[in-house]
Amino acid sequence: MRFHYEKTPKYIQIETTISCNATCWFCPQKHATRRPMFMEEKVWKKIIDETRGLGVIYRPFILNEPFVDRRMAKIIRYIKEDATASVEFNTNGEALIPKRTDEIIEAGVDIVRFSVDGIDRKTFDEARGISYDKVYANVEYFIKAANESEREIQTEVRMIKFPGTEEEQKAFENYWKVRKPTSILFTELYRYPWEGQTEALNLPCLKILDEMYFYVDGRATLCCWDSKERQIVGDVKTEHVLDIWNGKIMKHCRELLDEGKRAEINLCSRCDAYEHFDFDRYFAEQNIQSPVMAEDLG
Repeated sequence: MRFHYEKTPKYIQIETTISCNATCWFCPQKHATRRPMFMEEKVWKKIIDETRGLGVIYRPFILNEPFVDRRMAKIIRYIKEDATASVEFNTNGEALIPKRTDEIIEAGVDIVRFSVDGIDRKTFDEARGISYDKVYANVEYFIKAANESEREIQTEVRMIKFPGTEEEQKAFENYWKVRKPTSILFTELYRYPWEGQTEALNLPCLKILDEMYFYVDGRATLCCWDSKERQIVGDVKTEHVLDIWNGKIMKHCRELLDEGKRAEINLCSRCDAYEHFDFDRYFAEQNIQSPVMAEDLG
């Protein structure tokens, strides 16, 4: 048996802009050259229109800062015309000023995750390159407004577990506990594909299970970590969203990844995602026969 794939995606990421205000040293965004700078309205509306009523969780971002796009409240309202749809964001928080917070809460946002990445100014400045004071003020304002909203809005603050920041992580957690976000998360620093990896891992992948990704120009990619457009699977300007999802290219990529054949996909051939993930345990818990033999998993 292989992974079970639904006929429709659960999550859809839409890169409504390729702009970002931050200069994170660990992110390849500054090297992105695809255009236009902002997705045409007819393109993002087509993606949404073709997936209405499916219970999709929309994420209007990929390799960018979503709130650099000042149309975001309008985009949220358009998504939320579908009662089955949800909207969630990852953001660095600097562009989410109080006025925009009020707008997106009114528009119907469901989840906002803030990548703050440090309580010490030095750690923060080295990681993000944006205004510490603005970010902290904006995040605190949003959490307070979300907690006071009549709607249920989930908030999360995150920090990357940079080496040597163990004590700072404790201070970070103590600081935000008082502000009462829904959750506080510490994440591992990961590498995008083709960032120093020299060989393919013989592993399956979880990123392909239920997620779909659209670049700012309307092309669909296999993975949100595909920063250099190495595995295009379709183009929504000329194809229906679900035809891409159920199409030959996606099917072929899934078959290869199910079998752990990352080396046969250019993008995945230099990707170490899930290197330490226990796939045997995962398959056992999901009652799925592992498509990759235990000895092949290393």
